[in-house]
Amino acid sequence: MRVIGALAVIGHHVGFASGINTGIGPWAGWFARLDIGVAIFFVLSGFLLYRPYAHAQATANRRPGAGRYLWRRAMRILPAYWVTVVVVLLAMPRAEPESGADWVRHFTLTQIYAPNQLSDGLSQTWSLATEVAFYVLLPVLAFGLTRGRRRVSRPLLILAWSVAITGVWVTLMGLGLLSLGLHTTWLPAYALWFGAGMALASIHTALRNDYMPRWRFLDDLGRAPLACWAAALAILAIASTPIAGPRDLAEPTAGEFGLKMLLYAMFSVLLMLPIAFGPETRTKAAFSSGTARWLGTVSYGLFLWHPFVLQWIYVIGDIPDFTGDPLTIYVLTVAGGLLLATASYYVVERPFQRLSHRWPRPPRPRTTESQRPVAAASAAS
Repeated sequence: MRVIGALAVIGHHVGFASGINTGIGPWAGWFARLDIGVAIFFVLSGFLLYRPYAHAQATANRRPGAGRYLWRRAMRILPAYWVTVVVVLLAMPRAEPESGADWVRHFTLTQIYAPNQLSDGLSQTWSLATEVAFYVLLPVLAFGLTRGRRRVSRPLLILAWSVAITGVWVTLMGLGLLSLGLHTTWLPAYALWFGAGMALASIHTALRNDYMPRWRFLDDLGRAPLACWAAALAILAIASTPIAGPRDLAEPTAGEFGLKMLLYAMFSVLLMLPIAFGPETRTKAAFSSGTARWLGTVSYGLFLWHPFVLQWIYVIGDIPDFTGDPLTIYVLTVAGGLLLATASYYVVERPFQRLSHRWPRPPRPRTTESQRPVAAASAAS
C-alpha cells in the first residue's frame, strides 16, 4: 500500500513537471489527482499506528508506552529525512542558496507553518511534516479514545470527530479566517483521512476479537477486491474533473478543497478494504509477496528522493520545463528513486531501526490475576 502511494505521488509530480496536469488531454485530470497518494499514506498511518492501541483495549492489555512509540517513530522517520535534507539543500540543481533559517525549518519539519518555505526538491515533505504532527498527537488521542472499561473504541465517534475537525477547518477557510494557501497543509485539514484509518483500525480489531458483529459487512467487502477497486476508480474519475479544484498550483475554493478531502478519503478506504479485511485471498497473497514487501520497505526513501531525481533528469537531459515525454520521465524517476531509496534503506534506515529496538526498558507484558498461576507454573517447569 505504501509503494502505491509513493508511485502515485511520483506520477503527480511528473505530470506537473511535464505540463500534463495543466493540459487539455484526456489524462490531464488523472495525473493531476495522483496526489491522492498522500491520502493513501494518511489513511494507512491512521490504521497502522492506532491499531496497537485498539488491540490493547480489546484484549485488556497495556497500551503502548508513549515514550517508546515516539522514539521508534523518530528513528524510523528522521535519520533518512535529515540525510535527504542535507543532500538536497547542498546539491539540488538550479536552487538558490538556503538561509540558516531554511535549514532549521526543514530539519525541524516546521516548514509548513509559514508561507512559501518549501525548498525545491523538498516540496513533498509538507505531507511528512503533517504526518509527524499526527505522530506526536496520537498518544493523547489514543488515551482519550481507549480509556474506560469498554473493550472497543467507538469507530463512529472517531469518524464523527474527524469529519467535524476537517469540516470546521474548511469552513474557517471559506470564511477567510484561515488561508487556503497556508492552512491546507496543517494537520486539522486532514483529520478526516487519519480518522478514517483510525476508525478502520478500531473496527478491524473488534472483528478479530469477536466484537461488534454489525461491522461484519466490511469482511464481506474485503472478499470482493474488484468491486471495491472499481468503485475507487469511479471516485477517482469524479475527482479528476474540475469539481475537486484546479489541476495546477492555483488555490482551490474551500468547497473544492473539502470535496477533494471527502473523495480522496472514500477512495483510500475502498482501496484498503480488500487488503485489511476479509479472508486470505490471492489479492492479499500478491500484496504479501517478497517483491511487494521489498518495494514497501524502500517506499519511504522513494518518496524522499524522487523530486531530487526528477530535477536532475531535466538538467542532464536539457529538457525545458513543462515539457518532455511523461512516461519516459516517470520510468527514469522511479528507477533513479529506487536506487537512492535502496541505499537510504540499507545504509541509514535499517541501522537506525535496529537502534530503535534498543529502548532502555522493553515493555513488560501485563499479567492479570488469572494468568499468574499459569506464569508461575511455567517458571517452575
